[in-house]
Amino acid sequence: MAIMTEEQIRRRLDLYLEAEEKVLSGQSYRIGDRELKRADLSKIREAISELTAEVETAKQNGAGCVKRVIF
Repeated sequence: MAIMTEEQIRRRLDLYLEAEEKVLSGQSYRIGDRELKRADLSKIREAISELTAEVETAKQNGAGCVKRVIF
């Protein structure tokens, strides 16, 4: 179980938002007839949703940190 402060969560969220922007601006390329993508947009958006919820939880708790359970 990892404990993250609200500030740490916000930093990670910012990184994921930047990654989403890069993917949306065309981070894919072609090799022959294959198109490759450098990142999975659906995974990035999933992480953005999770981190946004964690920020809200941290704000509501007022403690400035949340516990994350990683399986």
